[in-house]
Amino acid sequence: MSEVILDTLIDSIKLVPFLFLTYLAMEYLEHKAGEKTTHMVRKAGKMGPLIGGVAGVLPQCGFSAAASNLYAGRVITLGTLIAIYLSTSDEMLPILISEKMDICFVLGVLGAKAAIGAIAGFVIDLLVRERKIHPHDHVHGHGENDHEEEEHIHEICEHENCHCEKDGIFLSAVKHTLHITFFIIVIGFVLNTALHFVGEDVLAGLILNRPVLGPVLAGLVGLIPNCAASVTITQLYISGVISLGAMMSGLLVGAGVGLLVLFRVNPDKKENLKIVGILYVIGVLTGIVINWL
Repeated sequence: MSEVILDTLIDSIKLVPFLFLTYLAMEYLEHKAGEKTTHMVRKAGKMGPLIGGVAGVLPQCGFSAAASNLYAGRVITLGTLIAIYLSTSDEMLPILISEKMDICFVLGVLGAKAAIGAIAGFVIDLLVRERKIHPHDHVHGHGENDHEEEEHIHEICEHENCHCEKDGIFLSAVKHTLHITFFIIVIGFVLNTALHFVGEDVLAGLILNRPVLGPVLAGLVGLIPNCAASVTITQLYISGVISLGAMMSGLLVGAGVGLLVLFRVNPDKKENLKIVGILYVIGVLTGIVINWL
């Protein structure tokens, strides 16, 4: 056990500098482009799924939460909302970068999430008859201004441990790095312990060789409204425990705190459950197809 603990700590500490630099860049990008991206989605109209799918892959804290808020006010369509949920990367991107994964692979995953989100969004908008979209930028139908909406989203994200910060780019990056490092240490310890006592081949065989069960289980993990879900799924893939299809299922279903915010701000609970079902089915089916291919 001492070796397991030591290996876990060493492996996790090695990631800290890369995580910090990645989050520093992400915080800067969000500071410069966050509000502009949300504004683009507001004004996208019928092209909402495309813009939402592309914008969703960009590292923006609370973007899926903002999308939930906009949908509750009927500012964006259901297809746009699903596109954003599917493309949201949460903690996948910084972990893949810190683990020095091949850049072509990282871009491929991001591109696939954006494309799947956009296509699914357009199909949903074609099939589902939407309730009337408000012609003005109303949130909850009450017409709050942009500043009030931003404050509302930040309050929800901070309360739900989404680590949106208002303490400056540097301090926010430090807090974010420490927060995710803690999850990596915990997940790494559990995984290394399992590998030590069970064996890598046995552990990988439990899920990796199950082309259907893997995506189904990963999709359930992805529904957890916390950054730990995307950290777990990404780390399991990097460690060779789950397949690419299973990873994609979990990451497609994972919408950060977006679903949690949706249940708070959208009064139609049946509709919310349908949205969860749509998201889960798309993610799992996509993962199964990827494994089959």
